[in-house]
Amino acid sequence: MSNPLIGKPAPTFSLPNYTGDTYDFNPAEIGIPTALFFYPSSGTYGCTKEACAFRDAVAEKGVFKTQVNVIGVSSNPVAKQKEFVKKNNLTYPVLSDAKGEARKAYHTSKGLLGLSDSRATFIIDSKGVVRDVFDSVLNYGGHTKFIEKWLTKLQSEEKPAQTATSTSAAEPAPQSPPVPEASTEQTEEVSKAAAAVQA
Repeated sequence: MSNPLIGKPAPTFSLPNYTGDTYDFNPAEIGIPTALFFYPSSGTYGCTKEACAFRDAVAEKGVFKTQVNVIGVSSNPVAKQKEFVKKNNLTYPVLSDAKGEARKAYHTSKGLLGLSDSRATFIIDSKGVVRDVFDSVLNYGGHTKFIEKWLTKLQSEEKPAQTATSTSAAEPAPQSPPVPEASTEQTEEVSKAAAAVQA
């Protein structure tokens, strides 16, 4: 089942970060793509693997390191998120959605057999539009690959626009039309007029 947000502006929200500070998410103002991943619970095997995969991707892979804002979200309290981040040396915001407000806004489904929260990753482009979502509880290793493919696609989409801008900038500025030279007759008339004035 397709997520109803695909092709639409990504919802904004404000949630506590693992630091305890409020994190205001407004993707349209960030200026780069966002990988927003919802996961079932901090500290579990699959969620730890997924979170560390995003950490490593940001540190090691070019498209991640320079072109994406990574955010993790689960229902765990701030204290649990802080412990999770510290234990695994995570380098991006890990937010506490204790009331499920962000999950509801992003229409995430229930996880395996409806017994847990889903594992869903959204790719949001630099304009703040939801482009796609990857929803899989068991394939926790596929979420970073999903984002990597989309980042490459978004990069290729931006190149034509950049090329057009560069071409436009390289075009020479329009030159003023040349000033016509005076004819011999006009020059003689000016000389006679000047002589008459002097006389």
